[in-house]
Amino acid sequence: MKIDWASLGFQYMDTHCHIRHVWRDGRWDAGELVPEPYLKMHIAATALHYGQAAFEGLKAFTCKDGKVRLFRPQANARRLAASARRTRMAEVPEDLFIEAVRRVVAANREFVPPYGSGGSLYVRPLLIGTGAQIGVNPAKEYAFIVLVTPVGAYYKGGLTPVRAVVLDDYDRAAPHGLGQVKVGGNYAASLEPHHVAHEMGFPVELYLDAREHRYIEEFGTSNFIAITHDGRYVTAASSSILPSITNDGLQAVAREQGLAVEVRPVAFEELPQFAEVAACGTAVVITPVNEIVRGEQVIRVGPRQGCGPVLEKLYRRYTALQVGDAPDVFGWSVEV
Repeated sequence: MKIDWASLGFQYMDTHCHIRHVWRDGRWDAGELVPEPYLKMHIAATALHYGQAAFEGLKAFTCKDGKVRLFRPQANARRLAASARRTRMAEVPEDLFIEAVRRVVAANREFVPPYGSGGSLYVRPLLIGTGAQIGVNPAKEYAFIVLVTPVGAYYKGGLTPVRAVVLDDYDRAAPHGLGQVKVGGNYAASLEPHHVAHEMGFPVELYLDAREHRYIEEFGTSNFIAITHDGRYVTAASSSILPSITNDGLQAVAREQGLAVEVRPVAFEELPQFAEVAACGTAVVITPVNEIVRGEQVIRVGPRQGCGPVLEKLYRRYTALQVGDAPDVFGWSVEV
């Protein structure tokens, strides 16, 4: 297959295979590479009825030395295990997780975009309850699946800033609910407000806390980060925010560069005081946000064009680590 690497978007493309492990009778099987991109499942599977479905997102890169490496798979393995515990699913051991990802990436090596193309191989691990269960109980059988697909930038504008909207009629997750784990239901809850935001002309929505609508939580698919005028890195803290692996990595890079890092509740009224604001996540790394609208209120932050200088520096450093343009001083990459 000939792929136009420069034209890749963020859409699914069939590859050679995915990998599938099955858990039953208290253990995971050895896993198999499956060419068919379909899954046969019992109609009473708990994933379909009771939301036993969790997933992850990470990337594999062709690095400067020509080798393919996974970026921070250990962190994704730990987060999937946390999602499994919260939803009473079988946990995927970290070594099984990483080996499954390595196997499926190796089997689809020709789909990893070349170094310098700006693309990557997106890796989507999925854990679902496949066992039949009519009562509201955990399944007795689970599938751990890892699919891969080549992708380009989520937003074609790169570090071009976007506008965000606060929709007070919608909440992403309730306090003490499932906001801290990466389960399918959280994203189902965001589909309608995301559609509403798009209809209004906004590519992204910003959620506030469900209890008071006073504190910033996160953007629709990404954590909230901000830079203060005196150079501090600020990100929101809440029991219903998904712990972003990208945010965690950017905090490490910020500290490396001498920035103070604050992980704390961030009141919505603080927004005008920030020098730079962005969304951060696996798909985008950093997307600058230069305008946030809430009803009649319009808050402008940072430069009107392009990215603020601190966020751009963090972005350049982080992406250099991903593709091997900089030494892996944090030990984040795993060779395939």
